[in-house]
Amino acid sequence: MKLTLPLQMSYKIEPLPDSYAGLGEGPHWDVARQSLYFVDLEAGSLMRYDFKQNKTYKTKIEGETLAGFVLPVEGRPQEFAVGCGRRVVIVNWDGVSPTAKVVRTLFEVQPLMDKNRLNDAKADPRGRFFGGTMRYIGDEFEFRHGELYRWEAGGQTSVIKGDVGISNGLAWDEKAKKFYYIDTTDYEVKSYDYDFDTGVATNPKVIFNLRKTSPKDHLLPDGLTIDTEGNLYVATFNGATIFKVNPSTGKVLLEIKFPTKQITSAAFGGPNLDILYVTTAAKFDQPSPAGTTYKVTGLNATGYPGVNLRV
Repeated sequence: MKLTLPLQMSYKIEPLPDSYAGLGEGPHWDVARQSLYFVDLEAGSLMRYDFKQNKTYKTKIEGETLAGFVLPVEGRPQEFAVGCGRRVVIVNWDGVSPTAKVVRTLFEVQPLMDKNRLNDAKADPRGRFFGGTMRYIGDEFEFRHGELYRWEAGGQTSVIKGDVGISNGLAWDEKAKKFYYIDTTDYEVKSYDYDFDTGVATNPKVIFNLRKTSPKDHLLPDGLTIDTEGNLYVATFNGATIFKVNPSTGKVLLEIKFPTKQITSAAFGGPNLDILYVTTAAKFDQPSPAGTTYKVTGLNATGYPGVNLRV
């Protein structure tokens, strides 16, 4: 009889150079440029880590104070879709210059909800926009005024889900025909059946619950990514941990521990898509190394590259 030993994982966590972001978010691996794009959300800044140069570039978007996410635009190498307030704008950036310009607005959501802002967003595997809003001023746990949206080139925005507190992590699994979504204020990860031809998500089901015995102890799920075996990587904003989870069983396969508390999101990247890049935050007076962006190697897993937005 063969004995199977528990998986002993010897992963390694290292900081990326000059990668500090007060509220790092939205990591996106761009294959064409072998670069990780991410944002310093409350600084209105975009960042690019160049793998070959091992160097991080940062730009400030002129006239903007918020940058919720950054998505390269398909077929337009210097254009990026960025969440500025409740607008999705197109920003022109060469990836090096210290300033970048908004060239046009793609669309706007909740125009009258001035206490809300766009948060996390991604393009689904077909290049459609998925992203949502959250309360930016006041208690986002009390005021669930956020929504999750879908947008396709040439079309209108449609509301996928209302009653959202903090719209956050998004991931898709084409093999399993699933869409995964996190509203941080629900303390859980949900799966949906997903039709990749229509972009319609149905049949929500809780697959990972991060509640503890009392609300003050609940872990706050934030960003999300997926590997090629269908396992999820769930960042926790107050937990110093990324949980690797089997969504079919809800079982935690691995806990990836960091030297700082506020883990915001993760994305696979690198030449072989086997490096997990992880953003963090330095909110509410968190001590150093809070806000550092990390790479995790030795996970023995590969992921998917970021998908460009089709406009």
